[in-house]
Amino acid sequence: MDSNRKIKIGNRFVGDGESIFVIAEIGINHNGSLEIAKKMIDGAIFSGCDAVKFQKRTPEICVPQDQWEIERDTPWGRMTYIEYRRKMEFNKQQFQELVDYCNARRIIWFTSCWDEVAVDFVEEFDPLLYKIASASITDEQLLQKHKKLNKPVIMSTGMSTMEEIEKAVNNLGTEKLLIAHSTSSYPCPLNELNLNMIQTYRNIYPVTPIGYSGHETGLAPTLAAIALGASFVERHITLDRAMWGTDQAASVEVVGMMRLVSNIRDIEKSLGDGKKKVYESELAVMKKLRKQNSKLDLIKAV
Repeated sequence: MDSNRKIKIGNRFVGDGESIFVIAEIGINHNGSLEIAKKMIDGAIFSGCDAVKFQKRTPEICVPQDQWEIERDTPWGRMTYIEYRRKMEFNKQQFQELVDYCNARRIIWFTSCWDEVAVDFVEEFDPLLYKIASASITDEQLLQKHKKLNKPVIMSTGMSTMEEIEKAVNNLGTEKLLIAHSTSSYPCPLNELNLNMIQTYRNIYPVTPIGYSGHETGLAPTLAAIALGASFVERHITLDRAMWGTDQAASVEVVGMMRLVSNIRDIEKSLGDGKKKVYESELAVMKKLRKQNSKLDLIKAV
């Protein structure tokens, strides 16, 4: 593996030859509740994840104005869409509480910001890295905003053409970029996961850590992504897949996340370095099962 395909995040590296960086995407599964968000952080830590990720939007910027007054059912009852989006966002005091909670529990936190005002909001809390959501990959002003911060950025590539991806990479530069293969449907059908794109990205971007952001049901494809060369993985975490919210069905409950992380750690141990060798544990078996020339010669002589 290319030892140069790694980027430093905090006091650790992410990339080839490093431990798989496992991200629990809390996103909007908290449904605007600090209590639920903290329980998800606890669940991510209990599962052995390396980081948790939130989302941050400025509703007045991200919600098209013709959708503001459309009513919909929400956890708080029926209300307009813009009102619902506002209730889903944490204010500065609440976000500070989440950051303090993560820092006290010693887990890395970061955020995908969907607009430039959201970047300014989150930057006040000095995250170690950011995420560009698949939906934002064509927002050149947002990409430039991130580049100026000079911090590591994970860029998801769902719902994007190769031309759009290449343009976004050119805008961000590769010095602090990590690319996540993704398909943006929730949950994603297995035949649309296209995991071999992980190797495609590894070939196109030889010094860029490549990972996987999965939205499928089940764990097997995420484990396959590790075997295909993903150096980081991201899955949505939830307390209960039956909770209210559009992302819950494609999320992993805490027990499942614990199993996923455990299996990832087993896989990364078992992959090895690709160089053939005879292990010490094989020597006794070799002595017992291999035909010895000296024994054959003795038999022939008799």
